[in-house]
Amino acid sequence: MRPDALGHLNLGGSDMQRHSMACIAAAMFIFGFGFGFPPTVVLAQTGGDQFLDGIGETALIARYTFKGNVEDTSRNALHATLHGTKPAYIQDPQFGQVLSLPGGTNGGYVQLPGKTLLGEDTISVTGWVFLRDTSQPWQRFFDFGQDTARNFFCTPIGPDTSEGYRARITATGWTQEKGPVSERIATGHWVHLAVVLDAAHKTLSTYADGVRVGHATNVDLSLEQILNQENDAINRLYLGKSAYDTDPDLNAMIYDVRLYRIALTDQQVATIRNNALSGPEKGETGGMFTSSSTSAQSATNSAALSRVSDLIDVPDIVAETIVGTLPHLPCHIPGLYRDGVKGPLVRVIWPSPVDNNQVRHVGVYTVSGVVAGTKFQPKACVTVKAASERIPEGPQRDLEPFPLGHVLLERYENGRDTPFIQNRDKFIQGLIKTDPNSFLYNFRETFGLPQPKGVQRLGGWDSQTTRLRGHASGHYLSAIAQAYAGAAYDKNLQDIFLQKMNVMIDTLYDLSQKSGRPAREGGEYNADPTKVPPGPGKQGYDSNLSTQGIRTDYWNWGVGFISAYPPDQFIMLEQGATYGGRDTQVWAPYYTLHKILAGLLDCYEIGGNEKALRIAEGMGLWVHARLQAVPTETRINMWNRYIAGEYGGMNEVMVRLNRLTGDRRFLDCAELFDNISFFFGDAERTHGLAKNVDTLRGKHANQHIPQITGALETYRVTRDVQYYHIACNFWEICNHGYTYSIGGVAGAKNPNNAECFTAQPNSLFANGFSPGGQNETCATYNLLKLTRQLFLFDQNARYMDYYEQALYNHILASVAENNPGNTYHVPLNPGARKQFGNAQMTDFTCCNGTALESNTKLQDSIYFRSKDDKALYVNLYIPSTLIWRQRNVIVRQRTDFPYADNTTLVIRGGGQFDLKVRVPRWAERGFFVRINGKDQTVQAVPGTYLTLSRTWNDGDAIELRMPFGFHLNPVMDQPNIASLFYGPILLAVQEPDRRSDWRPVTLDAADVGKSIQGDPATLQFRIDGVELKPFYETYGRHSVYLNVTLQ
Repeated sequence: MRPDALGHLNLGGSDMQRHSMACIAAAMFIFGFGFGFPPTVVLAQTGGDQFLDGIGETALIARYTFKGNVEDTSRNALHATLHGTKPAYIQDPQFGQVLSLPGGTNGGYVQLPGKTLLGEDTISVTGWVFLRDTSQPWQRFFDFGQDTARNFFCTPIGPDTSEGYRARITATGWTQEKGPVSERIATGHWVHLAVVLDAAHKTLSTYADGVRVGHATNVDLSLEQILNQENDAINRLYLGKSAYDTDPDLNAMIYDVRLYRIALTDQQVATIRNNALSGPEKGETGGMFTSSSTSAQSATNSAALSRVSDLIDVPDIVAETIVGTLPHLPCHIPGLYRDGVKGPLVRVIWPSPVDNNQVRHVGVYTVSGVVAGTKFQPKACVTVKAASERIPEGPQRDLEPFPLGHVLLERYENGRDTPFIQNRDKFIQGLIKTDPNSFLYNFRETFGLPQPKGVQRLGGWDSQTTRLRGHASGHYLSAIAQAYAGAAYDKNLQDIFLQKMNVMIDTLYDLSQKSGRPAREGGEYNADPTKVPPGPGKQGYDSNLSTQGIRTDYWNWGVGFISAYPPDQFIMLEQGATYGGRDTQVWAPYYTLHKILAGLLDCYEIGGNEKALRIAEGMGLWVHARLQAVPTETRINMWNRYIAGEYGGMNEVMVRLNRLTGDRRFLDCAELFDNISFFFGDAERTHGLAKNVDTLRGKHANQHIPQITGALETYRVTRDVQYYHIACNFWEICNHGYTYSIGGVAGAKNPNNAECFTAQPNSLFANGFSPGGQNETCATYNLLKLTRQLFLFDQNARYMDYYEQALYNHILASVAENNPGNTYHVPLNPGARKQFGNAQMTDFTCCNGTALESNTKLQDSIYFRSKDDKALYVNLYIPSTLIWRQRNVIVRQRTDFPYADNTTLVIRGGGQFDLKVRVPRWAERGFFVRINGKDQTVQAVPGTYLTLSRTWNDGDAIELRMPFGFHLNPVMDQPNIASLFYGPILLAVQEPDRRSDWRPVTLDAADVGKSIQGDPATLQFRIDGVELKPFYETYGRHSVYLNVTLQ
């Protein structure tokens, strides 16, 4: 249970009644609407390239600035190729170094990788062009396509003056081209050009110097129809060249060409242009943001709340807390309905203070909430009491997970593979084909060693000059350790993964032993991590990882150092470097290191490799040596720096090292990773998450979630209860105020970055549903990890209810149909479509890395045991076999869940123990138990665990049935926009095409299910002829959120 120090609320009745009411509230999906509070201005995380001209980096596909090369300076590493002998980089008085293309025949052009635009349908292209010659028409700014019959192009110089500037698209040749025309672009000076293809709204627009000059409607083509989606080698993506060989090349200077995956607005185009003229690149305006208006995909806040006309009052509540800690006010409270009928709990949105000033002193204060679509403003009267002089203790870690090899995934009763087995096997087969030496390539290069013959470097975020390289290797270490442990069902598989793990660890161990030691006997060296000098011939530190620029003087790096790049980025971070693509900038050095260290520790704890622990110890001490010398103020600044200061779960791995070695220095180092302003509000530690203050708003989600898991791990060892408060307060704030229906977070359009939490809690419609994507799969991976760890301390069913929701509806839904490709962002806008990447496991982003881990441990939370082995928790209803060696018991779970609403647990062995089975929050239609064919009388409350206590005999069979029902999960600030669930399963509308509006549906207000036809055994349903099926079985266009009318 939550320590009393966190405060509690009082709705009347006994403690058990209040507990049951809270559980029922957790089970209800009731509409809420976040209005009534003045917008709070908060400070965005700024610095580096987070908001390039106010547009979040997730919207940016590629950027080419042409500063002496044609590299992509976005994080996507889509480096281009320069063709021809005549192009040159020249100095321009306005923009500095630019690319000069001479024009004519074979004069020179830039070619982008054929995969650059795969999966995109909407696109915006912007760039500066200095035209020098209009005598040769049809010169191209860009031309993207397969051939002359299928292309999308822009020419600033058409055949005549009045129709010279054209953007056109066709899938069937030039006679069917569509797009706007306007006057030719002038020569002799720089002009900013922009072309926006908005596939959802079927428009194509052109801009010159920030002003829209052309606009075509009914353009029913997109890049999807123009480019070859199966073989990217066929695609021809040119800058400065036409698909027609007879057209001349571009005679111009070009600078800062950008490709966006969103349809830029008129204002955004103007801002990009104007910022380039007014000075340095701009981030978000002033670094500030406020709660914004709803998106263009607007929806009326209709009376979608069932029985809202019968709601006659929402009563006030009372709550208590202690000085300094904000109270935990309930999201749902009982309403009073006409004629005394029983109605649903009512969603209330309370103010969310940015500090704890209201509770700094003993006393009483009142706050008012709001209820959607009504004038009700229930009040909460909060009593602030003095804190006890005795520091309250937090909960014990009462549960233990089972080893991966002791839980085996099984098939459905009908013999079909479950989606868990399907996804596991996609990744197992993919991992079998990998070469560990590809994951070691950057490490060997960093240490100046030759590569084994024929080894290929990884691409994506592990390419030559990408400053995050090595991150995929860390994920890979964890995945092969998990695959090895989990493959207890196949000895041959275990041998394969053991061999791969040994190759990785042996090489990394040898490299780590070189750091800080002379390359040859008697040679110079520096063993001290705090005294790493600049690279040979350099005056300072830089992040240049090119063949010519990378330093390889490992003898100067200090003892224990191991990474896929030299130490410079760590040192530059201490010196104030921001995130970005320049050699003076960094990209999350401690994030990458966390992946490597976590992978090493997994290879030790799960895979049994002793060398892996020794490597991690060495690097852990290297980090401790450096960070203990960094002033507190500098560390506060570092950990608050967007992306640059992202450290993953470094605090977590340091505590793990302390647990495994007993070395106190690692625990001290973990606390050096405290994100003080996030955890504690300020340097004086007066509020923040430790005091239940929401510090999530506007933050990069996946930068911060792993830090919370680290705080919980710190609590596990230190028993310092403030770290527990940080973890559980974060989970509640995140789950109630920032979570989408699939269980994911982020997707902000305010701030304009799809990887960030929204600017305010309870404002997903106003500030979320970013056009650049919604839920980053990494973030959900880490939320599941946090949720699992919290449950080991507090066996509240809400944690495993969330786990089920996110596991089925995001993690399972993030994997491609026929290969291990997976999503980065899962799109939730109407008519969206998932994009899967890294099918060959050679081209990693962060989410491709966590996918390796997720899909090699899908069985890890089905069951837990109490530490004293007197209780077994059954958390998830997945066909599986549990080997409980401590009790000499085997439990076989037989089920077709979720294609059936029942499961059977068969016990082999026996003895006295409690069997605790989860009663899901959605199980409002009952939860029925039969043991050995006999019905049992039980009190099963949705959102709790039911305890079945007896002496079990060999062969005992426990049948559980939980009838599914349809229910809605609305957007809290736009209640008629909601997702439809059947039991735990999110149903997605199968859309035939892109949409610019939310899919409208009408449902029966008294019983949603009456409006729906279909077959529960296949989870295939229909509403008014519209098909729905599980989101995890959806691979085409879909609508996850619907515009619901209840009548």
